[in-house]
Amino acid sequence: MRTITLEEHASTPAYLQAVDARNQRGFTNAYMHGVRAKLVDLGAGRLADMDAAGIDVQVLSLADGGMDRLDSPTASALARDVNDTLAAAVQAHRTRFAAFATVNLQDPESAASESERSIRQLGFAGVMVNGATRGFFLDHPRFTPFWEAIHALGVPVYLHPAPPPEPVWQAYFGDLAPDIAFTLSTAGWGWHTETGMHALRLMASGLFDRLPGLQIIIGHMGENLPFSLARAEAVFARVPRLQDRSIAQIFHRHFHITTSGYFTLPPFECALQVVGADRILFSVDYPFSSTAEGRRFLDLLPLNPADMEKIAHGNAERLLRLPSAAC
Repeated sequence: MRTITLEEHASTPAYLQAVDARNQRGFTNAYMHGVRAKLVDLGAGRLADMDAAGIDVQVLSLADGGMDRLDSPTASALARDVNDTLAAAVQAHRTRFAAFATVNLQDPESAASESERSIRQLGFAGVMVNGATRGFFLDHPRFTPFWEAIHALGVPVYLHPAPPPEPVWQAYFGDLAPDIAFTLSTAGWGWHTETGMHALRLMASGLFDRLPGLQIIIGHMGENLPFSLARAEAVFARVPRLQDRSIAQIFHRHFHITTSGYFTLPPFECALQVVGADRILFSVDYPFSSTAEGRRFLDLLPLNPADMEKIAHGNAERLLRLPSAAC
């Protein structure tokens, strides 16, 4: 069975050096050193890992460790360099890799321009963005040029988590031991709930009424939204309408979710009931999660053959306009 994975991260030595210089919070242990070596490998090692698990295509994206903390000109230059590096990897392995563009959202006009270059010239499948930018969430009017460019390009945006804004970090995690604070504020819990909240902000903002073709991807089995969507729908029904459609209607029309990093059955069963097989896409979260574990999870899902094909590759081919195996 053909398999495509969408949240598969990469980096460049120049990018890692730049964010290291900004003293980003995080681990410096052996695990993270191993991850960093895999991030910059866009050839033999990555392909061997894919082959061992039967992964046909990875959609590459930058593992963004804090681009919005760099000065804006540096961030724009690094985004362009990352995109050129990913484009070279895609060109070298055209049947194995695709890519999401990286942009500098500190400068929304620059982000719009780089999105256009990456999609039209480099042939990328979409754009990945990471959480808030210097405390501003993506429903803020300052990001209108970026969203209008994405809408015109007709490609999806993958909304990936990022560490919380500094005031949030201090309020919730500032009194904890550094390793506990980092884990709890990011993949251990915090950034999943924050990304779900970020998605709800986009839904409540009227963005999808203004730009009705926008499509958003969120990872990690929907960032807790499938579990809580009915509750959000019921409570939002009590407040004045900001748009003509309900929260659930917007979610079902404009959002897709991936399985990245979530390899247990109960969250998947919830997502399948709430989201449906047409809007779930298989992903691993390489190299932060095991490709082999992700593939075992996929193979054991209790799905009929048609839904399995959709989740494993068909939905990705349709949404990202990727060539099918027949091509």
